[in-house]
Amino acid sequence: MAFFSSQGQAFNQTRQAYLATSMAVADTYWTRLRGLLGLRSRDFRNGSGLWIVPCHGVHTLGMGFAIDVLYLDCALTVIHIQRGLKPWRFAPVRAKATSVLELPCRTADDTGTVVGDKIEIKIAERTTETQTEKDGKVPPS
Repeated sequence: MAFFSSQGQAFNQTRQAYLATSMAVADTYWTRLRGLLGLRSRDFRNGSGLWIVPCHGVHTLGMGFAIDVLYLDCALTVIHIQRGLKPWRFAPVRAKATSVLELPCRTADDTGTVVGDKIEIKIAERTTETQTEKDGKVPPS
């Protein structure tokens, strides 16, 4: 991806399928604000992903391609899916979401991902099964 370095992966434990093998993390004000702006569809293709944390909703203002959006709760369970969110649109806000995973269009369908699926986020050398680490630390926000 042009603006982000790969920091991890997203794996659907329920379906035993990778959602993103080259996933960036937007966990600061500026990275969340920028999101995928400035990327082209060829920069964000199968295997790419952006995990936005914390996040309750997204938009595609200024983008030139559609994306799939998975809303995740604090246990990293899918609570809503916005498939094929077209450019220049607002996705619904989901108050119970604590993070959002943006994926190339059709990734949710291609992997069979549905509401209720459990997602595993792997970042660098650590694995996040929930957003509260076992030692009580919360990932940066």
